Amino acid sequence: MRPAHIKAVSTTPSQAAGDLVVAHRVFDYACEAVKALRGSLGGEFTQAIDKLIAVKGRIIVSGMGKSGHIARKVAATLMSTGTPAQFIHPAEASHGDLGAVTRQDALLIISWRGESAELSDLITYAKRFRIPLIGMASNPQSTLLQAADVSLVLPGVREACSMGLAPTTSTTLMLVLGDALAVSLMERRGFSADQYRSFHPGGSLGRALIRVSDLMHKGAEIPLVADNVTMQQAILAMASGRLGCVGVVDKKGSLVGIVTDGDLRRHMDGDLLGRTVREVMTASPKVTAPALLAVEALAVMNDRKITQLFVLDPKDKAKKPVGVLHIHDCLRAGLR
Repeated sequence: MRPAHIKAVSTTPSQAAGDLVVAHRVFDYACEAVKALRGSLGGEFTQAIDKLIAVKGRIIVSGMGKSGHIARKVAATLMSTGTPAQFIHPAEASHGDLGAVTRQDALLIISWRGESAELSDLITYAKRFRIPLIGMASNPQSTLLQAADVSLVLPGVREACSMGLAPTTSTTLMLVLGDALAVSLMERRGFSADQYRSFHPGGSLGRALIRVSDLMHKGAEIPLVADNVTMQQAILAMASGRLGCVGVVDKKGSLVGIVTDGDLRRHMDGDLLGRTVREVMTASPKVTAPALLAVEALAVMNDRKITQLFVLDPKDKAKKPVGVLHIHDCLRAGLR
């Protein structure tokens, strides 16, 4: 319920149109600024990447005010894409947190004007101990960029607020350039999807990158029978495996078929137990590969309306099963 002192306000058509005009202005200013940044970027960007990729420790990212919020995000993006990083607040750095910065690290300091007084101790510390310093600011003559080993100069831009004061377009530029650094470092390192998944195990990104090999049943957990056994033996193997299926292999161990609960229902008669597996099995069953994303294997099961997939190594010409994936394994992992 709305508090009594707050009255409902009805928006007029002209007000709604005005809101869109403001939004469009913000978007236009941001687009213009990013294009300007793209056109101005040169060899100094590669120099920054060279400095940062050579760091044996961490990239310490810092900034004050709104620049500090951007610095926190840049540090988080670096960490999640394979580059050890840490945000340090410049004011806290002056009161003991400088002890976290080592000679194995590099500093990335972000400041729109490059003159924030709180940054002075970080800059001095970097110069004193010869710690690589990358500066990001709009004024090439600023204290920050004059002290930096590599200067990333942001183009002058118009802030989107009506007074031209609130950091809007400027913070967009800082964020975009920070992301460009993180992605370039990621690609220089050859950061893989598997590594990305390792850094995001608890979220939807991590789940989306789970592979069949991470979920499949292996070794003794794979229910298998020879193609000449009776269905009685096959049913016992299915019951012990508890996966609702059993794989059928020939004398060479190659997968030639599968018997599922559905096959049992289709052949349910008085002579079922006396039949051989080859008479009942579904030949040439649908299979998957260990390296396939589990979400892709789940899509196959959903499309085919099946609940199991035997896993074969595509490099193995003998087609011997290396695992079996059940749809419940995918659902337990949070895949949908």
